[in-house]
Amino acid sequence: MKMIQQEVTFHEVSTEEQGQRVDNFLMTKLKGVPKSLVYRIVRKGEVRANKKRIKPDYKLKAGDVIRIPPVKLSERPDLPSAKLEQVQALEAAIIFEDDALMVVNKPAGMAVHGGSGLKFGLIEALRSLRPNDKHLELVHRLDRDTSGLLMIAKKRSVLKALHEQLREKTINKQYLALVRGQWQKSCRNVEAPLQKNTLQSGERMVRVDAEGKPSHTRFRINQRYQQATLIEASPVTGRTHQIRVHTLHAGHPIAGDPKYGDSEFDQLMQQCGLKRLFLHAWQLTFTHPKTEQSMHLEAPLEESLKQVLQRLTAI
Repeated sequence: MKMIQQEVTFHEVSTEEQGQRVDNFLMTKLKGVPKSLVYRIVRKGEVRANKKRIKPDYKLKAGDVIRIPPVKLSERPDLPSAKLEQVQALEAAIIFEDDALMVVNKPAGMAVHGGSGLKFGLIEALRSLRPNDKHLELVHRLDRDTSGLLMIAKKRSVLKALHEQLREKTINKQYLALVRGQWQKSCRNVEAPLQKNTLQSGERMVRVDAEGKPSHTRFRINQRYQQATLIEASPVTGRTHQIRVHTLHAGHPIAGDPKYGDSEFDQLMQQCGLKRLFLHAWQLTFTHPKTEQSMHLEAPLEESLKQVLQRLTAI
């Protein structure tokens, strides 16, 4: 990949850009630069706001002058061909779209963006499908193995407004998860702090740790089976792998989870036809940033997951 040597630049923050964290701003500004490098240049004091050192969570203010140091930028990689079957299939996965945003039912197995050996992810595929929408950005993320509703903003102002709703916890996300055993009716909330760890292999793992970030998930039983429970999970906070680690913490790992699952339970679920993590973002409620209408969207379980549930009913 061709690299371009960037010069020191000074960027004045516009009203459109204010309110976002400087690390998120830099990742948008420095396309192709690894996240680890962004954090390194901030920690070393090479990124400054109004000539002062700042932390990665510094919130930009209109009029701030941000010093961006010289870094090697990779040219923006070519987008995948819109004719690829995997890219074309996303057209049918778009649940809602207007000139402000789109909501996509992300397939399991597709990363939200390229990198780490992946040529492209969902956002690059959508940019290929919508070449006239120059500012497509992910509003939030889903794990690669998780399917379901994902918001993409078409304008910077829409991205900012939806991030504000996420901060204020006015966006409600409901997931369906199949977990091991009988979920306790009394377990409606799990509030366990989560700590991210990177293993020597580079794999990211999350665990419950008193030193971790406050994390809260609400749970409710949807359907009981002899060996498993279909639950609804609503994350109040948005930590990495939150639902997966909180269900494990409650004693009920999610079926088909390669990181936090139970191998014996997973073998049983494979006999029922399960070939993936049984976690699906099925409902999304938010306020449309432009029309101010209350939006409620739903993406039903894919057919293969419905068949697993039918087989469980027969056991």
